[in-house]
Amino acid sequence: MGPLDTLAGGLHRHPLLRYALRRIGIALLLLVVVSILVFAATQVLPGDAADTILGRSATAAQKAILRRQLGLDRPLPAQYWSWIWGVLRGNLGYSFGSNESVSAFIGARLGNSLVLALGTLAVLIPVSVVLGTVAGVRRGRGADHAISGVSLALIALPEFVTGTILALVLGISLAILPPTSIIPSGSGPLSDPRILVLPILTLCMAGAAYIIRMLRAGVVEAMASDYVQAARLNGIPERRVIIRHALRNALAPTVQVVALTVQWLVGGVVVVESVFSYPGLGQGLVQSVIAHDIPVVQALTLLIAAVYILLNLIADMLVIMLVPKLRTTL
Repeated sequence: MGPLDTLAGGLHRHPLLRYALRRIGIALLLLVVVSILVFAATQVLPGDAADTILGRSATAAQKAILRRQLGLDRPLPAQYWSWIWGVLRGNLGYSFGSNESVSAFIGARLGNSLVLALGTLAVLIPVSVVLGTVAGVRRGRGADHAISGVSLALIALPEFVTGTILALVLGISLAILPPTSIIPSGSGPLSDPRILVLPILTLCMAGAAYIIRMLRAGVVEAMASDYVQAARLNGIPERRVIIRHALRNALAPTVQVVALTVQWLVGGVVVVESVFSYPGLGQGLVQSVIAHDIPVVQALTLLIAAVYILLNLIADMLVIMLVPKLRTTL
């Protein structure tokens, strides 16, 4: 039996592996499509890189020379192939504005964004699970009405509005926390954890509402199910019924919402970093768009898209693993 026959036999015996490989293939294809869209979008950005770098006082000849040096005078297919081939080799090019390596630009800011994102998830997920479970278990009571009402109100507020209000109230009026999250030169975001509080609080308030409402609905449905009623009749303690039976089954559909929330977090970080002047990838992307720094914009946009696709792939796999009956459809 040849290696191809062995692989085919293994895929036939393991449908989950076959599903994973199929989803990975789709993700790679989608990433190629996204790279084309990203490249096309940067070509229609208002303004011109030569104007941004040289200023409006530069002559047409000077701009033409610079465009030739930057490779902007070549046909678009050639520019795309040069860029994507560099990406595949790990060469993201150089910033038009500072002539700094794009990889170095991303590396200098990546840690700051990761600290903000991981800090948000560390607070967001456990708090959302607890509040969603409490609202579902106490359906129709005061706690449920309070949690559901606040969640509905937070859904209606964009994160930049929430961040601005928090900065005005807690940062300026009460002066409890720094209204901006500027990191001193030569230090990291953890050197003064207080600067992370308002950005993390803003992202949690904006993202928790969806998880809470989905988990509440799942817990309400699970608490009315036959297997929960049977567990109660068998004398299993109520806390164990909630955690081992109701919550476990309610978490499966919530995983997709958590994944979508994490995906939203990638975009939400862009907005929140700009609101609080936090030097992360999001703020760097906004500044690069304003400066028409095409290599940085392309690299950061493609990176964000890749994270979106990866998180969606992980969420799909987790749902299949949490709900065994779904494996019969693979």
